[in-house]
Amino acid sequence: MKYQNPVLRGMYPDPSMCAGPNGKYYMVCSSFQYFPGVPLFESEDIINWKQIGHCLTKKSQLLLEKNNTGSGIYAPTIRYHNGRFYMVVTNVENIGNFYVYTDDIYGEWSEPIKVEQSGIDPSLFFDDDGKVYFISNGNDQQGRAFIQMSQIDITTGKKITENEPLWYGTGGRYIEAPHLYKTGGYYYLLNAEGGTEYGHMVNYARSKNIKGPYEPFPQNPVLTNRNMGGYQLQGAGHGDILQTSDGSWWFCHLAFRQIDKYMPFHHLGRETCIEPVTWKDGWFYIGTEYDKPENTFYGEKTANGYNQKMGFGQALMEVEIPQSHQFKKQNFSYKKTFETTDIKLDWCFLCNPQIENYSLSQKEFILTSGEHTIDTLEKSPTFIGIRQSEFNEQTEVDCQLIESTEHSQAGLTVYMDPKHHYDIFLEKKSNKTFVTAKITIGPVSQIVASQEIPQENAKLIVTSNPYNYSFSVEYKDKKGNIQQIFLTSADTRYLSSEVACGFCGVFKGLFAQKQAKAKFTNFKSENL
Repeated sequence: MKYQNPVLRGMYPDPSMCAGPNGKYYMVCSSFQYFPGVPLFESEDIINWKQIGHCLTKKSQLLLEKNNTGSGIYAPTIRYHNGRFYMVVTNVENIGNFYVYTDDIYGEWSEPIKVEQSGIDPSLFFDDDGKVYFISNGNDQQGRAFIQMSQIDITTGKKITENEPLWYGTGGRYIEAPHLYKTGGYYYLLNAEGGTEYGHMVNYARSKNIKGPYEPFPQNPVLTNRNMGGYQLQGAGHGDILQTSDGSWWFCHLAFRQIDKYMPFHHLGRETCIEPVTWKDGWFYIGTEYDKPENTFYGEKTANGYNQKMGFGQALMEVEIPQSHQFKKQNFSYKKTFETTDIKLDWCFLCNPQIENYSLSQKEFILTSGEHTIDTLEKSPTFIGIRQSEFNEQTEVDCQLIESTEHSQAGLTVYMDPKHHYDIFLEKKSNKTFVTAKITIGPVSQIVASQEIPQENAKLIVTSNPYNYSFSVEYKDKKGNIQQIFLTSADTRYLSSEVACGFCGVFKGLFAQKQAKAKFTNFKSENL
């Protein structure tokens, strides 16, 4: 029985999961500056996940005004207790740490309940004696990073006790992602260290007393890919543990896929992976024992074959588990259209949208520009997009300018952040219509190709592989013949987190700006 990682592909970082009362499992992930916030997933077998909603769907729950890239919503935790689901999270630019709750996992979530505790990556722990604890990272009076905890009133969010230090970790930088569990008479405190890049790792400690002292796992880190140079899956860390109904234990965590063995760049974002968990002598081990090829990447083997014995603690692209845990066959192929996507699930806005600028249906999207462009996040631009989830994709859409003035623009963008995006769009200049390709990398924004067309509509096409994006346009000439013209290509690495210095991944977005009103039809995005 083998399955493939990542199980959630594209920008779905910082996963947390819990078991529900119906034999199913639920997962949430970070959403940063995108609206709605905190995507919510359901699974019957812990391997295959289906999105069923978002936890934060209203501006009163998710204020994203004047946000920067990589700000907004950080690291949610989901828990189920006494018939109620809780989701606790940080809005780093506004309310800080808060939680929402629902008694119906398919329904609306409550208004935010703020918790006056510093730090990020909050978590809730419900102890056997009825006490509820709020855990986050933080800094002591000497500025040292640690994991802290307070007891709270779960009905009001008010603190019953002051913050107390639990653990200073193992010495890695950026201690974060704390989760607390209790099993077998021990409290287990999990964290992530090393930064959410190539040195990321997962550590944990245990104690008989919830307040410690905590004894570190002798073989920390319990999960890291920091020494697996050349392996496609990197940055493994920040996760959550769950026991399923069949008694097996699992760990969900983030990781990312770099574009090539010798090109350590990633642009799809941090994704969600699943690993099996094994217990021995009161300690848990993440992953499986396996034989690793000496120089393997994308499944390549050396002449000597699989001859380097590895232990637990690595995140793998292909995971083999006992047949005792049954799961459905994974299917990563897709073909997304307006008809097959769910507007409320698949599509996201940047910050809090001016909803009056959008007319969305299963046949067409009509977008009306506001004051702002996709080059800024001071307020929400007219933008709606979906995550890029595979290296090899093709996305196309028919775009028509309905209303326009000089320099009006509407089209398709490959978007990492306001300073790192590639655009192909219709543009009005001197009462003529052009299809323009523009590259924005940091402080440089350059038009690299422009093609005049005889009408105000055309098909915009973006094709990608691990290394580059290609931009083309298809339109009818004056004789009615279909013309397809290649405009330009651009490296994927310039939209990577290593260049853009953010936490997010690439979205394929539709946009309208500079007094444009545009109709988008025949949208199609599929992996190749």
